[in-house]
Amino acid sequence: MKPMQKTHTLIISDVHLGSEVSRARALEETLKGWEFSRLILLGDIFDALNFSRLTEDHWHFLSYIRSLSDPQKPVEVVWIVGNHDELLTKVAPNLLGIEVREEYRWEYNGEQYLAIHGHQYDRFMIDNKMLSDIASALYLFLQKIDLKKRRLSRLVKRMSKKWLRLSEKIARSAIRYGKREGVRYIFCGHTHLSLTRSEKRIDYYNTGCWTDIPSTFVTIDETGIEIHRIS
Repeated sequence: MKPMQKTHTLIISDVHLGSEVSRARALEETLKGWEFSRLILLGDIFDALNFSRLTEDHWHFLSYIRSLSDPQKPVEVVWIVGNHDELLTKVAPNLLGIEVREEYRWEYNGEQYLAIHGHQYDRFMIDNKMLSDIASALYLFLQKIDLKKRRLSRLVKRMSKKWLRLSEKIARSAIRYGKREGVRYIFCGHTHLSLTRSEKRIDYYNTGCWTDIPSTFVTIDETGIEIHRIS
């Protein structure tokens, strides 16, 4: 058995429970291999407000998160709302015992950190909500008819995000917001593409997603900030 790895804060995003490409089982197995003091769920943990789409693996993952949020355990669990989670803000506290926040700010080793999902900076989605909803429905249909490993639907998702140059736009907007808020580090999800950028004395990290291979997550501790990839 591999020894437990240790870190202070672990951040995941874009699990999209209910989606047929969600890697909930791989994520749960990964988290169980770590000891951490804080777990940040950085938005889009669910794909939609439709629990009938949740598989057994998805429910197992939620049960695991619920166990972590037990007040008797020394783990702080923070859930930050994403665009797919917005309708769950009243359900989540009862379902998982976790308060849902718009963003989360904390201090660690004398530095200021800020986590926000990032859809707030997605002007295309905001300005074209109907088109975005249609695209989401088409993507769900593609997931259902795609091959077992979902290579096509994952490729389409990556190409669409790149076509909109969404990752860079969100990174720039997040860095500007971080500067206004006076933080040293800022973290986002939403784009499904892990990314790091440094600008204006602010370091930006995108945590990637758990619907693609490899999947990614971020750890923060005294050794620094690291993006991890899981095949």
